[in-house]
Amino acid sequence: MSTEYKKPVPGIDELSRPYWEAAKRHELVMQRCRECGCYRYPPGNICPGCASEDTEWVKVSGRGTIFTWNVFHKVYHPAFAQDVPYAIVAVELEEGPRVTSNLVDCRLEDIRIGMPVEVVFEDITEEISLPKFRPVSR
Repeated sequence: MSTEYKKPVPGIDELSRPYWEAAKRHELVMQRCRECGCYRYPPGNICPGCASEDTEWVKVSGRGTIFTWNVFHKVYHPAFAQDVPYAIVAVELEEGPRVTSNLVDCRLEDIRIGMPVEVVFEDITEEISLPKFRPVSR
């Protein structure tokens, strides 16, 4: 873990705190509605499926497939200058929700829609671990 992380860090509020606490333990969790079972990401106060406010945090597999992806060639923030080009992926998890993150340990020319991936965590500070995805063979 780097002692001084220079990139922007996520803002943690009361709604997202359980997500980030789990990520620090290297677990991927999602909110799930207790009424209809609908997963939601990012977290929210009201279920988009049934409008219930009754929610729970559940651990998800962290496995899924690339739904879509993009390669960034332009430096949008100075802290990312050394990273370009880099890939951002939308992953459809086995449980259904889609999450957006970085793809690591993969050559850009090898990225494919439908590619199986799994979550990995990068410990960036004492408080924050970032979920990222890497290819897996099935």
